[in-house]
Amino acid sequence: MGLLSSKTCIMKKIILAASILLVANLVKAQNADYRVVFDMTSRDSLNQQAVVRELNLIREGNPDAKLEVVMYGQGIDLAIKDRTSQQAAVQKLLTDKGISFKICAIAMKRNNIDKSQLIPGIEVVPDGIYEIILKQREGWGYIKVAR
Repeated sequence: MGLLSSKTCIMKKIILAASILLVANLVKAQNADYRVVFDMTSRDSLNQQAVVRELNLIREGNPDAKLEVVMYGQGIDLAIKDRTSQQAAVQKLLTDKGISFKICAIAMKRNNIDKSQLIPGIEVVPDGIYEIILKQREGWGYIKVAR
């Protein structure tokens, strides 16, 4: 009886250890592949606040997440100096190397905006929609910023 009880105890410990390792690896894998692109096409200040809030919340829960906001159409105001109440928040977020803000060159041209008018650190991409498509092909999650 003692030998059987001892083997059972050892097996339980092995199963417990294996379970802990499995869960730890799943959690690590989940956090390592947290990549989201945000599609920003609205000049609405509530949508601007929402995307800033979401970036901050995700960053708190997942410090290694890769996050990108792509602005085109009417959403370009978030990238332009003195056109958004979120300018200070965007500037702070831009200091995080895991967060990027990208603006569409086509939308800039259509609205007569040049690079000197952008909040420093905002990157220009040739086509905002194509930037989002590229991220999706790379396996990034997609969120349309809208209320």
